[in-house]
Amino acid sequence: MIRNKLQTVVFIMMVTGFIGCTKAPVLNRYSLNVPQVQTGATNSYKDKSIKVSFPQSIKEPMSEKMQFSYAANDRGTYQNSQWSNDMNRLLQGVLIEVLDRSRLFKVVLSDMSTLQENYRLESTVFDFEHQVRGKDSYAVVSIQFTLINADTGRLAKSKRFSYQERTLTTDAKGYAAATNRIMIKLSDDLLKWIK
Repeated sequence: MIRNKLQTVVFIMMVTGFIGCTKAPVLNRYSLNVPQVQTGATNSYKDKSIKVSFPQSIKEPMSEKMQFSYAANDRGTYQNSQWSNDMNRLLQGVLIEVLDRSRLFKVVLSDMSTLQENYRLESTVFDFEHQVRGKDSYAVVSIQFTLINADTGRLAKSKRFSYQERTLTTDAKGYAAATNRIMIKLSDDLLKWIK
């Protein structure tokens, strides 16, 4: 009887020791960096306000999960790596910061603001993922921007920007670095287009 109790106690201590020693995998978090931009010279928007709407995705739901694909119908998400926030929020934050730093507009507002804006920038995300095709690995971003004159409710202009940037490694870290290089190009192209 005492022997059974002793065996049970030893067994419980061993199981507790194994559980206490196991480590969960490290979760790597990546973010979008706000690129440096040139401040705008004299332009037609300097006395206007712009509101940046929450980006919408027409394909995959955008979240903290980092998306990858090996083929058109072979998709997944990284298990031990993710974005630091929902991708929609990260993207909206970068757009607001880029427009604010450019000084093209008098004020840049988020869609949460109750102020009436002169212009509204809407974005539709077509692609935002890591594509691995054999030995080739790319960050792919495709976003359509629509600039709306909020005073008239009419379309001012619309354009789709698409980028494919080779990754230095085929993991989430390489994908995040390539995506940040895309954000530099996208920010520059967006500001030139708005001007």
